[in-house]
Amino acid sequence: MTPARQVRPDASSRATLDKAADENFPVAPFFLPRAWRDDLMAVYGYARLVDDIGDGDLAPGGADARHLGVAPEQAEDRLVLLDAFEADLLRVFDGTPRHPLLRALQPTVRSRALTPEPFLGLIEANRQDQVVRRYETYDDLVAYCELSANPVGRLVLGITGTATPERIRRSDAVCTALQIVEHLQDVAEDLGRDRIYLPAEDMKRFHVTEDDLALPTANASVRALIAFEAARARDLLDDGIPLVGSVHGRLRLLLTGFTAGGRAALDAVAAAGGGFDVLAGSPRPTKPSLMREAGSILLRARREG
Repeated sequence: MTPARQVRPDASSRATLDKAADENFPVAPFFLPRAWRDDLMAVYGYARLVDDIGDGDLAPGGADARHLGVAPEQAEDRLVLLDAFEADLLRVFDGTPRHPLLRALQPTVRSRALTPEPFLGLIEANRQDQVVRRYETYDDLVAYCELSANPVGRLVLGITGTATPERIRRSDAVCTALQIVEHLQDVAEDLGRDRIYLPAEDMKRFHVTEDDLALPTANASVRALIAFEAARARDLLDDGIPLVGSVHGRLRLLLTGFTAGGRAALDAVAAAGGGFDVLAGSPRPTKPSLMREAGSILLRARREG
């Protein structure tokens, strides 16, 4: 049984948790058991906070830095914050963490016997973001996704007690796809942070330059490149669909939501600006598209299960 949550989030922690509503997929939908919802939100709070540290998107006021024991003069140094966050994460496993979101995570870690590795992977991905701003090959990008995305799926399987080697493999495919989809949605936003998650070898193949990515709307070469990367992500999602059919009940619905969210986001990318124009804004999935994709995945899971 999961221990009752004793930690009330402060304003900055609540702002972090509220970002769940902006994700491509439902983080902890109402139909799940309350214990699962609590655990999933605890993991989401952790993952969202480490990403916000890495992106410099922490709530104003410096509360997160204070929780982590970071001096005000270093509160803007992301690597310092990440180091302090890692130290506080390790206290989840052998002590009492300082940050409210990490204190809220501790009951989940203990009751589900989760290990530090997936949590550390997410921190390492954000460290990498501070020093690696371009990826030469698709394999390089996939290796980054192994740190930045795949740990989340592994934590979901750990929380629900359903991890097997084959499910982990399928989960990794879905999570890598979801990360790539997010990169496609946020090409302009990432460029504003001096980051490009489109493989350089693919940009060369489609004759796309960094100046092309800075245009207000996508030209034909950029559209072709985005379509190519979107097809790769869709193939990964298709590889992950058997994961849905391998589980049952409400967990099947949850995993359907993750996968359908990625497919619906790809539909939005394909429709943007008349076709794969992701530069004018970040295309987001619609609810009808999400429901349509969910229905299709559930039908396929029943047929193949």
